[in-house]
Amino acid sequence: MLSAEMMLAAYASGIFPMAGSRDDAGLHWIDPRRRGIFPLDGFHLSRSLRRAIRRGDYQIRTDASFDAVVRACAARPETWINAALERVYAELHACGHAHSLEVWQDGALAGGVFGITLGGAFFGESMFSARTNASKIALAYLVDRLRQAGFTLFDTQFLTPHLASLGAVEIPRAEYHRRLHSALAIDADYCVPPVPSASELLQRMTQTS
Repeated sequence: MLSAEMMLAAYASGIFPMAGSRDDAGLHWIDPRRRGIFPLDGFHLSRSLRRAIRRGDYQIRTDASFDAVVRACAARPETWINAALERVYAELHACGHAHSLEVWQDGALAGGVFGITLGGAFFGESMFSARTNASKIALAYLVDRLRQAGFTLFDTQFLTPHLASLGAVEIPRAEYHRRLHSALAIDADYCVPPVPSASELLQRMTQTS
């Protein structure tokens, strides 16, 4: 049976699991020839995203509703998150190796992203958005948090057009494994950085973009 220890060992070796569908009890272990990553100094802030962040009509929370974020990410007609993965994500969260970053508006969960942490690597699993720009706002705050906490690798598994528009890129498998090896030697702590104000976030993002 899939366990938190198995997941961490797999991620440390560069592979990750996906189910064929929500109802698929089996898992496929993936090691792509080309891997998607977010360069932590290369997040792209469009004008519309800057405006959305600057409005500040939201609250950013971390790990306040981890299970709800996972459920929202899995609640799609097509998903690779099955019951086994959902259970193990909860185990990893309980032992401090899985985290969420959430966008709240009007007292409701509007969007978020979750992933697994190991050393200085953050393995992004999935994100969702129930309101316009919520997942993009979550990613912006997540990238800033990872930089402030000392992470060096933000793995997105695959590169999608949406992620590419925000600055994500593809690198060859060998280069990914090299970066992973270096990141695993780093002691980063996702929970340490405080949530910045919108103006602080935009200032830091502007300096690094």
